[in-house]
Amino acid sequence: MQAPGFSTLTVTLSDHIAEVCLDRPDKSNAMNAAMWQEIRQAFEWVDSTPEARVAILSGAGKNFCAGIDLAMLGSIQQQIANPDGARSREALRRLILDLQDCLSSIERCRKPVLAAIQGACVGGALDLVTCCDMRYAAADAIFSIKEIDLGMVADVGTLQRLPRLIGDGMARELAYTGRNVDATEAEKLGLVNRTFASATLAEEVRQLAKTIATKSPLATRGLKEVMNYSRDHSVSDGLNYVATWNAAMLLSADLNESITAQQERRPARFAD
Repeated sequence: MQAPGFSTLTVTLSDHIAEVCLDRPDKSNAMNAAMWQEIRQAFEWVDSTPEARVAILSGAGKNFCAGIDLAMLGSIQQQIANPDGARSREALRRLILDLQDCLSSIERCRKPVLAAIQGACVGGALDLVTCCDMRYAAADAIFSIKEIDLGMVADVGTLQRLPRLIGDGMARELAYTGRNVDATEAEKLGLVNRTFASATLAEEVRQLAKTIATKSPLATRGLKEVMNYSRDHSVSDGLNYVATWNAAMLLSADLNESITAQQERRPARFAD
């Protein structure tokens, strides 16, 4: 199926797998103004395209992503300029909220998103991958919260999402020091699910995506909805939510097809 065209991303769809690739390799895929907006557009497209059952987020070239483009960062003061200081600060707040929303589109996307990470994944790139469902690293991957070295507070998701992945103490250590974390430590911390050789990362992640794409699309979307809700609520609230979800969604064509396929000893065939 034809995927939309972008200036900073390459987006493809085949075998029910959407692949969203950051495509500014000459700039280490640094996130300029266009890329932020196109990330949101791409994942809104993945969400709304029935044929896309799972997505892979990757980066072209040696590095996954070097974070926010410093030229974009340098232009912010001009962008928010106003004779009234309060209005200028209001504009900055609205800009930050919009950048947050660009990345949160990955979390809002009903389809699972797997990040395949090689080389540098620093600053805004870490905000980006913490929005994904799972993260997989090449052996050469390096992670860091670089904002402290720019004299700023990370503000588009890392400080909110990373502690839920690796614990509060380690997230604070990385935020306060800005130190590098290699792939081995990232896996030990739980930041990445698994580490692969650089040469095999793309294929290993695609195989995982292929497995997910064979499962019930309705149940897969439900899993993401319920797990995201449960992460942000109490156990009691989560149990109540999943009861309501299954009251609405359990008795489905996918359930009937799963049971029939098992009885007939064949792969299940699901509608998108």
